[in-house]
Amino acid sequence: MSPMVIENAAIATVDAQRREYDSGHIVISGGRITAVGPGPAPDLPGAHRIDGAGCLATPGLVNTHHHLYQWATRGYATEHTLFEWLVDLYPVWAHLRPEHVGASNRAGLAWLALSGCTTAADHHYVYPAGQAADLIDVQVAAAADIGVRLHLARGSMDRGASDGGLPPDHLVEDIDAALMATAEAVDRYHDPSPESMLRIAVAPCSPFSVSTDLLRESAVLAREKDLRLHTHLCETLDEAEFCQSVHGCDPVEYMDSLGWLAPDVWLAHAVHLSADAQKRLGHTGTGVAHCPSSNARLGTGLADVPAMLAAGVPVGLGVDGAASQEAGHLGEELRQAVYTARQLAGPHAMNVRTALELGTIGGARVLGRETEIGSLETGKQADIALWQLDGLGHAGIADPVAALVLGPPAPLKLLTVAGRSVVEDGTLTTADTGELARNLRSASAQLREAVDA
Repeated sequence: MSPMVIENAAIATVDAQRREYDSGHIVISGGRITAVGPGPAPDLPGAHRIDGAGCLATPGLVNTHHHLYQWATRGYATEHTLFEWLVDLYPVWAHLRPEHVGASNRAGLAWLALSGCTTAADHHYVYPAGQAADLIDVQVAAAADIGVRLHLARGSMDRGASDGGLPPDHLVEDIDAALMATAEAVDRYHDPSPESMLRIAVAPCSPFSVSTDLLRESAVLAREKDLRLHTHLCETLDEAEFCQSVHGCDPVEYMDSLGWLAPDVWLAHAVHLSADAQKRLGHTGTGVAHCPSSNARLGTGLADVPAMLAAGVPVGLGVDGAASQEAGHLGEELRQAVYTARQLAGPHAMNVRTALELGTIGGARVLGRETEIGSLETGKQADIALWQLDGLGHAGIADPVAALVLGPPAPLKLLTVAGRSVVEDGTLTTADTGELARNLRSASAQLREAVDA
């Protein structure tokens, strides 16, 4: 690729000094940022130049928790608690096939890109019998097609209803099979390099769907292969009651006893944390994926992110599964993070720049990639979102970061991943969105028909 220059744009670098420029430039070469600063760009013969007047450049957003397969099951159980919702959805997901997962992943990743996301962590934990390897293959192919960095969190469940868990027995895996399939996915696809477009994490689903043995053995596997660990934790009070009745302790104490609080671990949601649990997560460097819209959709509660940050917990943003958060728009989670914090602790609880940090460098830190992505700095991967803020929806908001976070969803003039254009002038460049929508509608219809049959 020839060098690219973005100039005349407002820039929020989100670097360690939180430098911002009213009008500045970014130079991209070889997939990396080679210069960023105020004023005009240097003269680079042959460079592709983009006029960013009226725009704000930020790092590409990082989505730390998603379930892309759920894009084919949006609109189900719209007034349910989490446990009720899962009971309704498990029978639908039992009919998942590679074509459904492929359509869902492509559509979901495309929509994430159009919302400013350049890196997504996808937690897939439903593997109908005989489908495991094929489903991983279509996930990997979908990310390559759309052009977004993927952290594929290979999930698993082994505690079925007959063992006191929530999922039906026919949707859980044997421990050895789950661990072997995870190891095979790592051996085939995991790329630990700084420019990696695909990494694998070990991700047993949750304390109420996974046995103690699978949690313990998953941690052993992850550390043998130098991988990150991921799971759901403290999303609902139902989960806390389950852990107390089954394990005699709260979820954080339970996971701590299994070696699951550590800098190589990130937890989804963490809504119901005691002050001691917040301190323990901060002390151990355990990360959290904050999913404010999903928590609101399911009525699970308000995660106290300001308290987590004060305790030193690494926190990033996630949109969560589209079946429990139909919008799936990562850019909107910036605003929802502010609103959730202020609902808990008033108007000073979180400012707009903290929200942007959660969605960029915070998410990169949670995924263990803060030296590679998450800020606009020389040497980092050229994952850049250029937001158009000169239209009617943002007119008159002088602070561009406030416009981005508190205003309506901003269109993208440009989104690059490793310097490659994925979105230009609000249009996805890597796939036909009309075709993606048609394929998704077909997958959704097939699943509804399979359940009704």
